[in-house]
Amino acid sequence: MSAQIEPAESAEREAPDAPGDREGAPRRSTAARLVARSGSGLVQVLLILIALFWMLPTLGLLFSSLRSPADNAASGWWAVLTEPSQLTLRNYADLLDNPDFVASFGNTVLITVPATAIIVVVASLAAYAFAWLEFPGRDWLFLGVVGLLVVPLQVALVPISSLYGGTPLYGSIAAVVLFHVGFGLPFGIFLLRNFFAAIPRDLLEAARMDGGKELTIFRRVILPLGGPAIASLGIFQFLWVWNDLLVALVFASEASQPMTVALQSEMRQFGANIDVISAGAFLSMVVPLLVFFAFQRYFVQGVMAGAVK
Repeated sequence: MSAQIEPAESAEREAPDAPGDREGAPRRSTAARLVARSGSGLVQVLLILIALFWMLPTLGLLFSSLRSPADNAASGWWAVLTEPSQLTLRNYADLLDNPDFVASFGNTVLITVPATAIIVVVASLAAYAFAWLEFPGRDWLFLGVVGLLVVPLQVALVPISSLYGGTPLYGSIAAVVLFHVGFGLPFGIFLLRNFFAAIPRDLLEAARMDGGKELTIFRRVILPLGGPAIASLGIFQFLWVWNDLLVALVFASEASQPMTVALQSEMRQFGANIDVISAGAFLSMVVPLLVFFAFQRYFVQGVMAGAVK
């Protein structure tokens, strides 16, 4: 008996390994190998060069805004690299002394901040209702919200302007804010609803068993875990409204026009006035960048809070 077993055991020991055992760990994909090599010095230098090339228009705008009109007319912005004495803040001083531009900057803030805040608050509440509350017609209403995503903004400009053209609302800051809110809500609700629906049901059930009301659950469970999506929506909406030109051209009067309209009018009237246009354009670009980096901190905190909870 033992003589018969030993050959079998020997055969098992000498049996060839499976293809996976012979090759060891599974081979990494091409994408994984590229990611692993992205930390090399050569790749990092290449990425830095690409980033600098991508930033050339921004650097050109900055240097043009820091040069006098005579210098801008005499040479390109790259001349400042060899002649740093051309740099001056006179353009920004003149721009900030212009009451029309200061008023347009204030109008931009008055339009962007309420439009962003209203969308974030209303979209968060509506997304929670669509994701976790049961009410008649919920699915049909959500399908309607999804359907509104495909409606282009340009389609509603003429009908809404004709409908409210003779009212005091037309031409005011509130008209621009309401238009942005109306067309920003479908995307905000859709984005947050999909994120909220991925939150584990057990967390909400445990909160309800502890006696938590819906608003309490929304404030203490949904908002901390939904921080990344809410921060993303706030950033995107702020950038869209801040940089908007079309809606402001249609619904804003001369007294309520934002910076984009003010700069557009400067280009129309003074096409060669590069010092004023470049300084105003750079100021209009700096604020969204500052807001983005400020919200990025809270975005990371929201990701960490959602991971811990």
